[in-house]
Amino acid sequence: MTRCTSVDPFPRAVWLCLFTLATCGGLRAQTPIVAPSVVFAETDGMLAVEAEHFFQQTLSDTRAFYLTHATQTPAAQPDGDPTHVAGASGGAYLEILPDTRRNHGHKLVKGVNFAPEAGAMAVLHYKVHIANPGRYYVWVRAYSTGSEDNGLHVGIDGQWPASGQRMQWCEGKNGWRWESKQRTDQQHCGEPYKIFLDIESAGEHVIQFSMREDGFEFDKWLLTRERDFTRPNGVGPSPVVHSGTLPKPFPMVPAAAAAAQRSSPTKPSSLQPLQLPRRRDGDGRVSVSGETKQWHKVTLDLNGPFAHEKDNAPNPFTDYRMTVRFTHDDGKAYTVPGYFAADGNAANSSAESGTVWRAHFAPDRTGTWNYVVSFDQGNGAALDSAVDATPMQPFDGVSGSLEIEASDKRGRDLRGQGRLQYVGKHYLQFAGSQKYFLKVGADAPETLLAYADFDNTIAGNPKKAPIKTWGPHRNDWNPGDPTWGDQKGRGLIGAINYLSGKGCNAFSFLTYNAGGDGDNVWPFIQREDKLHYDCSKLDQWGIVFDHGTARGMYLHFKLQETENDDHRTGKGKQGFVPECFDDGNLGVQRKLYCRELVARFGHNLALNWNIGEENTQSTEQQVAMIDYLAELDPYDHHIVLHTYPGQHDRIYGALLGERSKLTGVSLQNSSLQATHADTLRWVRESARVGRPWVVAFDESGSAAHAQAPDLGYRGFDGHDRTGKMAETQHDVRKLTLWGTLMAGGAGNEYYFGYQFDENDIVCQDWRSRDQSWDYCRIAIAFFHDNAIPFWEMKNADALVGNDDHGDSKFCFAKPGEIYLVYLPDGVTSELDLSNVDGSFRVHWYNPRVGGDLATGSIKSVQGGSKVALGAAPQDADEDWLVVLRKD
Repeated sequence: MTRCTSVDPFPRAVWLCLFTLATCGGLRAQTPIVAPSVVFAETDGMLAVEAEHFFQQTLSDTRAFYLTHATQTPAAQPDGDPTHVAGASGGAYLEILPDTRRNHGHKLVKGVNFAPEAGAMAVLHYKVHIANPGRYYVWVRAYSTGSEDNGLHVGIDGQWPASGQRMQWCEGKNGWRWESKQRTDQQHCGEPYKIFLDIESAGEHVIQFSMREDGFEFDKWLLTRERDFTRPNGVGPSPVVHSGTLPKPFPMVPAAAAAAQRSSPTKPSSLQPLQLPRRRDGDGRVSVSGETKQWHKVTLDLNGPFAHEKDNAPNPFTDYRMTVRFTHDDGKAYTVPGYFAADGNAANSSAESGTVWRAHFAPDRTGTWNYVVSFDQGNGAALDSAVDATPMQPFDGVSGSLEIEASDKRGRDLRGQGRLQYVGKHYLQFAGSQKYFLKVGADAPETLLAYADFDNTIAGNPKKAPIKTWGPHRNDWNPGDPTWGDQKGRGLIGAINYLSGKGCNAFSFLTYNAGGDGDNVWPFIQREDKLHYDCSKLDQWGIVFDHGTARGMYLHFKLQETENDDHRTGKGKQGFVPECFDDGNLGVQRKLYCRELVARFGHNLALNWNIGEENTQSTEQQVAMIDYLAELDPYDHHIVLHTYPGQHDRIYGALLGERSKLTGVSLQNSSLQATHADTLRWVRESARVGRPWVVAFDESGSAAHAQAPDLGYRGFDGHDRTGKMAETQHDVRKLTLWGTLMAGGAGNEYYFGYQFDENDIVCQDWRSRDQSWDYCRIAIAFFHDNAIPFWEMKNADALVGNDDHGDSKFCFAKPGEIYLVYLPDGVTSELDLSNVDGSFRVHWYNPRVGGDLATGSIKSVQGGSKVALGAAPQDADEDWLVVLRKD
């Protein structure tokens, strides 16, 4: 295969090469699934063959036939049609791609998207054995949705007779239809009886079909001696094999299911194969930037092939696979996916094209790291390592080394702690400091990334979900903090500063909400173009996420939401959701989405991939996405799932233990009072099957209220918009925050109910919950400042008489060593120490103001019986935490 090289100025031949892709490393032909030994038999004047059973495809550099079946969708783009596998014979069909001309308004380019000459482009070959020579009428089963995807040519033994040219379909749009008509000057929709092949001799022949129009969908074909053959209603006659063995058939999707089968269309931003003008490819040099220190982001930039965000053939996001293998002298290795980075400065330049290909590495140890770049091109190569791809020179194989020093970061900066990782316990642990992690922060707004300072960020529903300025936090930005462009980003960077400064350590966000409540966040260059990503916008997102890491923040990536995770709407009702990826399956769109996020942001040290907010996908779909993320992410980040309160048993139960690679759950309920029991349920269930989950409560309380604004914020008196009294920040402190922690939960994020002005969709002032953040800081400070070994502790409510895990009082313990008793209403309690010996010191902690431990009316107790805990030091009717430690 010849790869075009750029010279300036371009010769005319090179321009033509770039445009047609004929010799530019264009899309590869679909690999045959049958061997050349397979020969189909004609019996009694009839021969039938599945379109996918060709033994060879030729002249496929510019356009090719690609296979679609129930679990495979071609990566070749553009493709303006959804899949039509429902009702396809044999469970599969072929389509000529890319498809750049679907109606008369699209430009016709002979030799690219239109082939008037039979046998000139995308030729399929089938071996047949003819027992009865003569005239055979050719019928083809096809699916047409437009005016320019309905033409095909047929030939035999390398000959293309006039009677085999210009097969045409006009009737039966949007469904599989058998037809045998030839387009003529008199009848553009075709005349019957004019498509035939005269086969003069018995024996083996090769039947060939070639492209006339791109986008043609080809299911099956037949030859019949019968001139007045009746059009079949369904899939038609079954093939008969003369010799050889056919592969196993693909799973059938019944035609009756066609109405239920839904599509996930993608609409390319441009119909041109390549954006013009082109520039020279890079020279393969590598540059390294960033601080070459342990746990810091080290960026490797390759000066690679020139590309544009809107290129289709090849698509820089699907058809180039850059990976970098980093290997330490001690043998530890990471394989890091790379990505197209335009000019390498897109956050500031808003560039759409360039030669920079980038990978981020966060080394986990000091010393020498050697790297080798792998760079391949092939249709869909970025999404599947098994795809037949060609190494690109001089980029493939480039190597070098890095010398990594110890980190110099301290305080909240996570680079001083290391990567947060799942270690088979109910809590995540920092790989560097070995400290365990408790999470507190903001679940709202889910539309955090709908920010005016991000490129190409548009409100799909501006009245309901306007674009944010984060203006209330602009003054929280500090000199030296990052910006981009013309001092953009101060509002959101300031918001992160504020939340971090309050002592919180987490915030969450949707990275894709098209079709959802917000409909204002997507990573693509256009909302409907799922296969072309916005380099500048994503670089700007990256600046925010990197700043979060520097400020000690855990990044909660919510990858999709219930409105766009599949074709189930609401709580599982079937519908049609064009915004979803691959009908909810793991296909081209979903794989690319995962890869782009992992490649661009996976170097951050504390994060989770949440595969869905209020997720309704099937278990099989969930497991497929979880497995793909786990395989793709070199750093093995935490993977969680969030779903509706009423679906916990069905959804989570199917994923417990070794049934999935899920490492935790993000819980939601409808009542603050149930938070403690709900948390404990999944802590215990996951431990019971031998794979403890990290259980966080991220949406506690009703959708209308949950975490209300602080009393007094902008005059808030506790009543929502309808006049209903909401639970206050004090209720949330008691029932959500401490209810979760005392159940063995890993922490909380706070959701803001829709009946408040600063809610989950429109909030841009985190000061609306200022006092609640204080309570969060006070809670986790207690565990860390007092060296509480929470990762070794379990819920022990029964020891305080709370066998049903209600909300009256909670106990969390490492039996025989330390006991925590939380009293939401300040009422004293007894603690059952019947099964332990020794003396225990008794102290009290104030969860409202924090500070040092205090002494109540009882200073110590003796094990061996139930003991009274005494009275609090003060404010006996407020909530308190009682701490008992063995002497």
